[in-house]
Amino acid sequence: MCGILGGINIKWKSNPIQSLKHRGPDFYSTYKNKNVFLGHTRLSILDTSNLGNQPMLSEDKKWVIVFNGEIYNHLKIRKDLEDNYKETFISKCDTETLLKGWIHYKEEILNKLNGIYSFAIFNIVENKITIVRDPFGIKPLYIYKKNKELAFSSEIKSFLNIKDFDNYLDFDGIINYLNFLWSPGEKTMYTNVEKLLPGYLININIKNFTTNKKLYYNNNFTKKYNFNSEKEWVDNLDQKISKAVKRQLISDVPIGFFLSGGLDSSLLVAIAKKILPDKKLNCFTIDTNTSEGREGFEDDLPYARKVAKHLNVNLHEIKVNNNFLPDFDKMIYFLDEPQADLAPLNVKFISKKAKKIGIKVLIGGTGGDDLFTGYRRHQAILFEKNINRIPIFFLKFIKVILYFLPSKIPLFRRIKRLSRDWGQTQQNRLFGYFNWLPNNNFHNDLLIKNRKYDIYNYFRKIINQNLNSSLLNKMLLLEQKTFLVDHNLNYTDKMSMSEGVEVRVPYLDIDLVKFSQNIPDNLKLNKKVSKYILKKVAERYLPMEVIYRSKTGFGAPIRNMLNDELKPLIKKYLNRDKIIRQNIFKYEKIESILKDHSLGKNDFAYNILSLLSIQSWLNKFSWKSKK
Repeated sequence: MCGILGGINIKWKSNPIQSLKHRGPDFYSTYKNKNVFLGHTRLSILDTSNLGNQPMLSEDKKWVIVFNGEIYNHLKIRKDLEDNYKETFISKCDTETLLKGWIHYKEEILNKLNGIYSFAIFNIVENKITIVRDPFGIKPLYIYKKNKELAFSSEIKSFLNIKDFDNYLDFDGIINYLNFLWSPGEKTMYTNVEKLLPGYLININIKNFTTNKKLYYNNNFTKKYNFNSEKEWVDNLDQKISKAVKRQLISDVPIGFFLSGGLDSSLLVAIAKKILPDKKLNCFTIDTNTSEGREGFEDDLPYARKVAKHLNVNLHEIKVNNNFLPDFDKMIYFLDEPQADLAPLNVKFISKKAKKIGIKVLIGGTGGDDLFTGYRRHQAILFEKNINRIPIFFLKFIKVILYFLPSKIPLFRRIKRLSRDWGQTQQNRLFGYFNWLPNNNFHNDLLIKNRKYDIYNYFRKIINQNLNSSLLNKMLLLEQKTFLVDHNLNYTDKMSMSEGVEVRVPYLDIDLVKFSQNIPDNLKLNKKVSKYILKKVAERYLPMEVIYRSKTGFGAPIRNMLNDELKPLIKKYLNRDKIIRQNIFKYEKIESILKDHSLGKNDFAYNILSLLSIQSWLNKFSWKSKK
């Protein structure tokens, strides 16, 4: 796990590698060839010797690679290269395997990989570069392009080292962050910076500066598997998860585990314990110093302790007082994007503790909810099946009544949000479950510059490729291609790497994902039981009270904190002088939102947090606003 960057025809103000040193504290180096620059910072995981250092050149000096990630099946690929091409290897690292695999198989090597990765490989002789991101977007990769300049990096902050960096804001990107709290698809805060989408590669001919973006893996639902009984499905899912965990235990350094006490992380720890029965596993959880439920969620800690005792593992409890104020701006800086969530700080705190006791790799449960129906919006699908039968005029009438319900009560708050898009098409209602604003055009009330921007454009592209899928599978596909990538995976990577720790995500093993997409709907969401089949697997490993407990979040009590710990941030970032001087948002609207929220007239908690996150980003990153 590392940090990578590079540039073509780029002039740097200073060595940009410094901006990524937190991602790879063990070694860093650069490669230059005429107008091509490549940089790498290394976190040594496989073959910790200097034989695994990058940028790595081929023995004939015709190729060079910078690679971020892990290839879990690299030993099998290596064996194929030895048998079929008589290749020899001087290291034990997966970087050398990937480099030689590309030399022989070219793009076909991507069909053989099981791992998490972003990388760039330069053909020195032909003067061509290929840049690649893994199928599910587990590792981040950003592209900056202007005229005949192109740069790429694991993190946006590297681009601030570009001389004459075009730092104009993308207002469509800002609209994304306001609506979703994160930005789906390619858009970022900068007009000329985009995310390379999962499963894509870019071929660049440096001679004439032509670029060709290509989809090499399409994460869509298929019908490859078919079993006659529920037990067969459960047996096979158990085997797939176990194989995924076993693959991802490969490491030359100590490995630890996230253990929240929830189903996803607990099951992974249980399976790892089965694979390594004699090893005392190190697990990490958050202690919020409260025994009370937080804004309708159960406290995790007692369940984490139950699982640790049941499995006989070490549980390291990291005390958090919910005083996130000192770390808020740092969080936004490392995220590169203004994501409105405090859960990323929990990843940072756990990673910091793990690194302190010598653990450089953590295994986490990210992806379980997105594959097997773990969110409330998945359960809303059950209601969607009946809503089309209700006349539109009656739905609109109910919406008016629900508007007057007090938002301070969690149940009423959820009902009001559920009803927001009643009267819309089913497709727009589906998209609306990801939207946190009161209505689809609310951003134009907030922004100085009104935009005719379809916030659901990227969602439509995804659905249009899967029109024949079930409603539940459409929702899961949107989940996997938007929220999972652009929110959960982004913060999991960025916050762990800010402490020099790698996080692996077995639920996103490529074989497991493919298998999950074939599971019948009723085994994912069985009546009101979400993650039904995953819970059936877990019954073989965990106590029932852990499996069938109420779901909780991995974040913080935002609504309470806005009235307490986060008040100084509101004063700092949402004051009249700052807002008017920036000329981005309408201060009167922000003032109204703050007032309505404090009086309990409406729930604007995450909208306020989104504004604070955007303001923090604007404070940390250089930018210009086009007139």
